[in-house]
Amino acid sequence: MATSQAMTQSEQRFTNDASRNTAQKSLIDCHVHLAALPDGDNGCFISPKLLRSPLFRFLLWKHELSPTQPRETNQRYLDHLLTELHASRYVQKVVLLGMDGFYDQTGLLNRQHTDFLVSNDYVFKAVRDYPDVFLAGPSINPQREDAIDEVHRCADAGAVLIKVLPNAQQFNPADGKYRPFYRALVQRRLPFLSHVGYEFSLIGKDQSLGDPNRLRLALDEGVTVIAAHACSYGLMLYEKFLPTFRDLCERYPNFYADISALTQPHRLKMLLHLRHHPELQSRLLFGTDYPLSVFHMAAWGRVGPGTLWKMIRTKNRFDRQAEVCAGLNLRFRSIGDLLSDSTTTSITAH
Repeated sequence: MATSQAMTQSEQRFTNDASRNTAQKSLIDCHVHLAALPDGDNGCFISPKLLRSPLFRFLLWKHELSPTQPRETNQRYLDHLLTELHASRYVQKVVLLGMDGFYDQTGLLNRQHTDFLVSNDYVFKAVRDYPDVFLAGPSINPQREDAIDEVHRCADAGAVLIKVLPNAQQFNPADGKYRPFYRALVQRRLPFLSHVGYEFSLIGKDQSLGDPNRLRLALDEGVTVIAAHACSYGLMLYEKFLPTFRDLCERYPNFYADISALTQPHRLKMLLHLRHHPELQSRLLFGTDYPLSVFHMAAWGRVGPGTLWKMIRTKNRFDRQAEVCAGLNLRFRSIGDLLSDSTTTSITAH
């Protein structure tokens, strides 16, 4: 872990660079979704119900994707991601996230209760095809019968973290039967990125499974835990998990959170809270929740006209996320700090 002095120096370097619009392309986005339609051999799955949902229909339209041509559609999704990533001024790499399915009490995959599945093999294939810009974030539901074996397989294949979405994958992260799974993550030094709060993109079954308090078991076992969306509740009206966020930071040096989706209307209240809590910001990691949109409304009335106009003109989602959050004095770091011994990369703005 880098020292506070190193973080301050890094933050100052970025501030100086940002003022001259010459910020280095040094961030890694830890929360980018890999999406794919099943094409016969990629191991992916999407339920007809989800394919008909307004969100997925919008994403298909926005990215000019056709469900009738899955292989071409999947490549086009990657092409769009690569184009936007290469054009970013701040982000050099992204962690591609898979999505595991629902597993029954015997540990077997149940497609009837699975809405969306992006296989780990497909994640690793994309990383092999574009190793300079993609890192692997496979998804493992700890309920699956081969969960521990899959941890080791993914670690051997080069995974940098494991992603889960308890609400949709229908497992309780606080269940003691998952201790061996968490210990395997510790053994292989794999961070555990877990969704927090309500889930709207997929069809959540038990929204209480998004409570960050349920991540304490993994933390107690020594897992490096990353709470997605900065522990935001996701219902816009209030942020019930802010006290939990503060307590987890105080109790666990292995606890982090990403800032993905914090500019979304239903989560921006947490963004506005955290900008007033600098003592928590060293735990924040950069993320976007790509392919979701990045909004600048949180900055309205809170930054100068010139800064706001720059945000409005910035169409690149990676860059807008960085500029909106930094413009609101929200400091954050790159997940690269957790994955290597390199000097901490932080970002701030005046």
